[in-house]
Amino acid sequence: MAVPRAGAYAAGMDTLTALVPLHALIACLIVGFVAGVVKGMVGFAMPMIMISGMGSFVSPELALAGLILPTLVTNGWQALRQGLAAAWGSIVRFRTFLLIGFVALLVSAQLVRVLPGDVMLLMIGVPIVIFAVTQLMGKVLTLGDNPPRWIEWAIAGFAGFIGGFSGVWGPPTVAYLTALDIPKKEHVRAQGVIYGLGAVALFFAHMASGVVRSETLPFSLLLVIPALAGMFIGFRVQDRIDQAAFRRATLVVLLVAGGNLIRRGLMG
Repeated sequence: MAVPRAGAYAAGMDTLTALVPLHALIACLIVGFVAGVVKGMVGFAMPMIMISGMGSFVSPELALAGLILPTLVTNGWQALRQGLAAAWGSIVRFRTFLLIGFVALLVSAQLVRVLPGDVMLLMIGVPIVIFAVTQLMGKVLTLGDNPPRWIEWAIAGFAGFIGGFSGVWGPPTVAYLTALDIPKKEHVRAQGVIYGLGAVALFFAHMASGVVRSETLPFSLLLVIPALAGMFIGFRVQDRIDQAAFRRATLVVLLVAGGNLIRRGLMG
């Protein structure tokens, strides 16, 4: 039995390296690890770092396919860190946000095969840069405990829309949760719940769009390993180092990453 298993493994690796050259694969694994560390520290930014970083080595569509499973698994870990009851409470509280974001995500996921690659890069990069710059400047919107319903619908729709074709829905979500001024632990857990359920929707949406298929799934599955390793380290750092300083550093990284996406989009 050992020979067939070894042969199947070798065949799988041959298929993967045919899709992604070895040097690009190693670079993508490193990007996945860094994204995991940052997510463990601040609760978000994994899709943005992965699609920006991996987009320098593989196509935007393949980068999107690669981030889907790591995002799904790490958000599940983040959402359940305080237990099932706490996670369910976050689902109930943000059920409207989740529902509208889910619908928008399903609709926009079908744009991946329609939009040119440079346009997709710009549509991802511009919101990232706007978010990072406004946060670094300290211009944070305050909505209070009970914001108007239309604001929640608009932010959820926008987050789901850009998430569907890019896998990135963190910036508007983080801005919304920050504006609500909820406690840090609930803030991070809510991110995990929203992103986790969004990642499930993203997975099935891109099975329909053709981004997730037998050729790209092994690539995404392999990236789960460094992402989890990085997140483990990130959680430990979060418990020991000042959160505000690391969040600011993360915003600088996101600003650079978003700027790189815009540069590549403009250069065609």
